[in-house]
Amino acid sequence: MAGEGTGDRRPLASRNTRWARALARRMTALSVTPNQISQASMVMAALAGGSFWLSGQGDSGLRVLFLILAALFCQLRLLCNLLDGMVAVEGGKGEADGPFWNEFPDRVADILIFAGVGYGIAMPGLGWAAAAFAVLTAYVRELGRATGNPSDFGGPMAKQHRMAVITAAALLSILEVLWNGGTWVLTIALWIVAVGAAVTALRRGLNLIRQLKAKH
Repeated sequence: MAGEGTGDRRPLASRNTRWARALARRMTALSVTPNQISQASMVMAALAGGSFWLSGQGDSGLRVLFLILAALFCQLRLLCNLLDGMVAVEGGKGEADGPFWNEFPDRVADILIFAGVGYGIAMPGLGWAAAAFAVLTAYVRELGRATGNPSDFGGPMAKQHRMAVITAAALLSILEVLWNGGTWVLTIALWIVAVGAAVTALRRGLNLIRQLKAKH
């Protein structure tokens, strides 16, 4: 089925790149554990969410700075998400409580980032809606796995898609700030994430129902 990963791992082209493998080998050689990398992803998400919130304050110069930082920390969050699995699996450093740290920080990260965006543009309800639907997509995926079905990583608004949208929005917002000081770009991005994540959860849910019925 389209969108399903191999086992519990999200299919990522970046995992096979030379730079990612080199960085994962370097991390594996150090005393850093996969769980610590997963925990670091929450720190990056908190910094991203805080930067988005602060981008709604102050003059245009500070807003631009915080938008740049927000985009950077969103990507560092994804880098942590990439490396924790590579160090655990390819590096052979998986731990007994790894499954918890593989999932829990991602849910915290989504909440921190999207709530931060919402507060930054003075639309906290929209931010929390995007966060809730983002968490729901993961819940449906894990529900499928708990019932003995393959993990469904399908979109249209899976984790990497959400981060791509919000990172692009942060960078485009720099132009908007310099042009008219508005927040339309981030507002639209949050709507895209919220609606897209809701569609993703629905699509995964329907796929799971079909799989469960097919077994009987």
